[in-house]
Amino acid sequence: MDATAATATPKVRLNRFLPYWAVLQADFSATLNSWLYRVWVLLSIAVAVGYLLYRYGAMRVSGMIQPAPEAVGDLLAWVIYGSITLIIALTAGTICSERGSMADSILSRGISRYQYFLGKLHARLGLVLITFFAKGSLVLGAAYYMLHSDALTLHGCAVALLVVASLLVFVGTFGVSVSAMSSNTLVSIAVVWITLYGTGFVLSQLPGTFPSPERAIQGLPSVLKGWYDWNLLSKLMLTSLAASGMTALIGMYHFSGRDV
Repeated sequence: MDATAATATPKVRLNRFLPYWAVLQADFSATLNSWLYRVWVLLSIAVAVGYLLYRYGAMRVSGMIQPAPEAVGDLLAWVIYGSITLIIALTAGTICSERGSMADSILSRGISRYQYFLGKLHARLGLVLITFFAKGSLVLGAAYYMLHSDALTLHGCAVALLVVASLLVFVGTFGVSVSAMSSNTLVSIAVVWITLYGTGFVLSQLPGTFPSPERAIQGLPSVLKGWYDWNLLSKLMLTSLAASGMTALIGMYHFSGRDV
């Protein structure tokens, strides 16, 4: 028996998704602790609480009663329009704001640019969607009990949240994709803001058969009541998700070939 026989080298299993997961966790935590995210959450909560208290006080004191779907639809519309600008600022600087240190974090370590882009994208989208669904559910629940209305339907509330979430997915994806193609955060924010609002205005001028974010937001009160055209809303959501996927592919492809 050979005493110097070589011992078998243990096999090491490499997790190919570990770099992606590390970027996702780090960006999720950093964004969660950023002042911009906290401003967005605090402002949204302050607007929602103030509006619901005003409607509740008007209903109890002066008897001014506005149907809950209309009140909640108006509230969601205001929160959405106000949130879009902050979400743009939160996502449009995702990658371009790290140009100085990106060479060390990508080129000098075992992570591909695809994993870096997807980690950043999924971290921002995940945080935006989790925050939106949490706030939206609380607002709808508070409106139901404070305004004492049975006009709000469970399936209508779920569809309204899904419609708005699909629009926010495109906003966040477009912001991260533009940040991957831009070298300046302010330029990226300006391009995303002008493009989104300009495209939304153009779509609002098209016939009603075309999916339009503006008409979808204005129709939220009817959706909350359960009065909606599922085919039209599903077309809007699928179009938004398809556009998000194409935008992400373009941004990732461009980022993979540019200098950092």
